[in-house]
Parts: sequence; structure tokens; C-alpha cells
Amino acid sequence: MKVVHQRYVAHSEAHYGGNLVDGAFGLKLFGDAGTHLAITLDGHESLFAGYASVEFLAPVRGGDVVEAEARLASRGTRSRTVDFELRIICRAVDDTGRAEVLAEPIVATRARGTAVVPADVRQADAER
Repeated sequence: MKVVHQRYVAHSEAHYGGNLVDGAFGLKLFGDAGTHLAITLDGHESLFAGYASVEFLAPVRGGDVVEAEARLASRGTRSRTVDFELRIICRAVDDTGRAEVLAEPIVATRARGTAVVPADVRQADAER
């Protein structure tokens, strides 16, 4: 099971030289995609416990279009291990507004984290 969100990265998101966007931008998108996955799986937003790993592999820039994927890696009684990947699918060519769809996406960030479904939610499901 997986979900994918796509988003344009506004130039206003860039905070560093070279039009770079901070790594937290991708982690926020992972939160949104992870919440969507949790709702799809369990009918609840879940609670995110933390990341086991995060790798920043390529820069994200203002003007990019990215997709954030959340994929279920394993499912316990209440915990869900989720693999995340942020890919750049379009990139600005220059500062004139020209952009191109990339032939191959660039993997910008990978992460693995754990979400937990509250016990009372699982209890309510069992009682239905």
C-alpha cells in the first residue's frame, strides 16, 4: 500500500543560496503523505513516533515539482513502519519561469519512520 502527493515548490520556500529549500520542507510533506496513508489503512490519522533514518540525497529548489511517497513497510498490532521517498519530477531551467519535466525523477530524500494507531482506535475497530 502506498500514497503519493505531488506539489509545486514555491520560490518563497527557498531560504538559502542557490535557491535551496531546507530539508524540513520534505519532512513536512512526508507527514502529510504518512497521514494520508494512515487514514487509508486504519481510518485514523495516527500519531507519528519518529524517524529511524533520514537521508538527504539531492537539493530541492524553488520552482521544482516534487512527489512525496509514503509506503507501508510493515504493520504491527498498533505500529506501522513507513518508508518515505521525495522525488523531484520537474525542475526550473532558469530564473525566467521556464521549467522541464525530468526524464527520470531525482530522489532528494529517503526516510523510514514509525506511526502508531492509538489503542482506543484499535479497540473501537475490534468492537465493530
